[in-house]
Amino acid sequence: MNRLLSLKEKYKDLFVFLQAKEVHPHDQLMAKTVLKLVPNFVTPNQITAMRVLSTPLVFFLVLSGEYIVGGFAFLAVAFSDAIDGSLARTRNQITKFGMMFDPLADKLLIGSMVLLLVFQNFNPLLGIVILIFEIIFIVGAYISAVHFREVKMANNWGKIKMFCQVLAVFITLLALFLNFPSLFGIAAWLFGLAIGFAILSLFTHGI
Repeated sequence: MNRLLSLKEKYKDLFVFLQAKEVHPHDQLMAKTVLKLVPNFVTPNQITAMRVLSTPLVFFLVLSGEYIVGGFAFLAVAFSDAIDGSLARTRNQITKFGMMFDPLADKLLIGSMVLLLVFQNFNPLLGIVILIFEIIFIVGAYISAVHFREVKMANNWGKIKMFCQVLAVFITLLALFLNFPSLFGIAAWLFGLAIGFAILSLFTHGI
């Protein structure tokens, strides 16, 4: 958190709260339920930072074979992505830093699970393709921000991609815990679907 505060002092323009251009129906639902539990002093960027800090714990749990605990920890950390996004839009706390850092936090979480689970339980080519697309998104976002001074929010195809990946990872962990290989087929299909949405996201949004 101290690192986040020092960044905020150095790059103040990245942390200026921006007005939400659009509030989605699921944001309104979140505002009436989950977001009521989030104190006003908690910002979306702090939740994103917490997701980054929690990712090593999820990684360690899964690496240690604690698939059920790791699975629910993974879901909780992944769900924080929905929380910080809805919080930013419903409380008009969108920042350029959040628009850049939030997708990177997601890719760190998913990428760590791909390295642990996909290469071990699926065709390695699937893991390579997933990681290639995540790298393309990161590089694209960097070029857009540094060279074109433009920071884009995640689009709907990218959000669906993330949802498919989260579900695929959880089903994989469930398959390992239950020793139920048939679930691997469902997870593989979801990973493939996520790749399709990644392609749609690239062609319609650019990053």
